[in-house]
Amino acid sequence: MKKINILKDNREFSRIIKNNRSFKYKDYIIYKERKSNDVYKFGISVSKKIGNAVVRNKLKRQIKNIIDKKCYENSFNCIIILRKGVLEKSFSEMSEDLYCAFKILKLIKEGKSEK
Repeated sequence: MKKINILKDNREFSRIIKNNRSFKYKDYIIYKERKSNDVYKFGISVSKKIGNAVVRNKLKRQIKNIIDKKCYENSFNCIIILRKGVLEKSFSEMSEDLYCAFKILKLIKEGKSEK
């Protein structure tokens, strides 16, 4: 994932979570915010309840890898919060669930889906 497509600022996380409705899909809670820029941004949050720093960073790397494989519509911010159930899933199950959630939220471009 490119740096331009990453949300890291705590104020942005708080603002998006406070002002938008959550979408719950299996082991993910997703907040989506439409905006006027031509850039999409993703933020990933993993709670300390899920595991130690090694486990949390591994999950973040896997989610970034899943996100990186598709082309997305522009002009949105998206925050993905992982739940504890994601620990029992394989990488392919995680990617299927996340892509299904993205399709429901209409974030993936229809014409070309693979990078």
